[in-house]
Amino acid sequence: MTTPHRTAFVLACATALAGISPAHAANDTELTLYRSDNAALYASNNGGSVDDGYAVVREQRALTLAAGTHDVVIGDLPGFLDPEALALGFPGGDAHVISQRLLLAQGANAAFTGLTGHPVEVLGSGGQPLASGTLLRAGDGLLVRGNSGSTTLVSSYAAVRTNGADFPTGSSLSLRVDAARAGQTKAVLSYPTSGLGWRAAYVATLQSGVACRMQFESRASIANRSGRDWRDAQLTLIAGEPNMAKAQAPRPMMAMARGYSAKAESADMPQQDSVGDYRSYTLPAAVDLPDGSVSQVPLYASRALDCERTALYENGNSFQPQQPILSRDFNQGGGSAIVSTLKLKAFDSLPAGYLRVLTADRHGTPQFIGEGRINDTPKGSDATITLGTAFDLRAERTRTAFSADKAGYTMDEAFRINLSNAGDSARTVTVREHPSRWRQWTLVSSSSKPSQQTPDTLEFRVEVPANGKAVLDYAVRYSWTADDNPQP
Repeated sequence: MTTPHRTAFVLACATALAGISPAHAANDTELTLYRSDNAALYASNNGGSVDDGYAVVREQRALTLAAGTHDVVIGDLPGFLDPEALALGFPGGDAHVISQRLLLAQGANAAFTGLTGHPVEVLGSGGQPLASGTLLRAGDGLLVRGNSGSTTLVSSYAAVRTNGADFPTGSSLSLRVDAARAGQTKAVLSYPTSGLGWRAAYVATLQSGVACRMQFESRASIANRSGRDWRDAQLTLIAGEPNMAKAQAPRPMMAMARGYSAKAESADMPQQDSVGDYRSYTLPAAVDLPDGSVSQVPLYASRALDCERTALYENGNSFQPQQPILSRDFNQGGGSAIVSTLKLKAFDSLPAGYLRVLTADRHGTPQFIGEGRINDTPKGSDATITLGTAFDLRAERTRTAFSADKAGYTMDEAFRINLSNAGDSARTVTVREHPSRWRQWTLVSSSSKPSQQTPDTLEFRVEVPANGKAVLDYAVRYSWTADDNPQP
């Protein structure tokens, strides 16, 4: 005998029973999705719903109403909603909502939540009918109101047969409605939900040649782990980071004003616009988002871009001490790894996401060489990612001199950086140093002229021959005043 928690559902066609009127979903659905980086949303091995991500849903519903005050149930809602932000309106003004209650699809009987308010027939193990009528509640048994008005609680059953072409799933919204007249009317339902999110997905294929050039593809990855399917939905994607006040549930969407608008590159590309302090991308055509799926749509047309590749050896950061640091052993040196970085200039607003980089091997086959995150990048700004550690390049950094004259308010320090290249082609290594013993310093000497110098950074571009070595020596002097002098 099949237990109630493993009930089989059989679809059939019938008319709705009187009592609680069901509400049917219409095709006009608009989704506004906000960016989410939660890996569970996009994971291929996650088969369940995910309580993360943020979307605002606006959909039309066709409701069959009775005259006067009565109850209506709207099903097919996602599993993670904010009950305080649900709103239902009647554009025709022929009805209004007195109260509403969200019925969450949770636990072993979650599938029954969508059936609340629908006519059902409950069957026993031999197929015999146990009860028929409108499902009022599902929990420790099924509560069914029959045609005569009597109510039956069925605690042991084998199957449930429901009426209608579609099986309602997810959570449900129970409404008490006051309607001026009976008949079918349109309602607009809006609510925020988790389980939906998007992020940018970029692919750069490096072109052959001495100059750094790439073919750049921009897509939006759209994840649906909301617990329901979305069909023929109009999508708007929001780029940016709105503040989310609530920690445990989707938040109501803020009021937004429109300003900047950019024409789409083609009819197949999203229409870009500004929404308050954020950027929006409205897709040109309706899309389907099946539950448990990750879909991709283009953000911008593919294009060739200039880029810059750097072999970077960096020591320290922009740390600023409260007083001069006189300890000899401070900032002794870094490791031996030299990382490969890639920099590009944003041709337009680039929403945050991940960039995968490919390059062709000697057979012309594209091979993956690194991946990194691109943050929200305005048009004309630089985006830099780390591809990985260069295999043939190594560095060794040693301090060659140090002296401190506390009475004279000066301190001198020198370093030697040995670079080696085991590859078959010459390489240029960018050495980035951060003199950080004190904020006032000058470069006293260097074996190579700095390529860049700022208040907290020294950069040198050093040519390292194929299967060879190169050496960089430099010295700096720190100076301060009596007011800055360290205490004994």
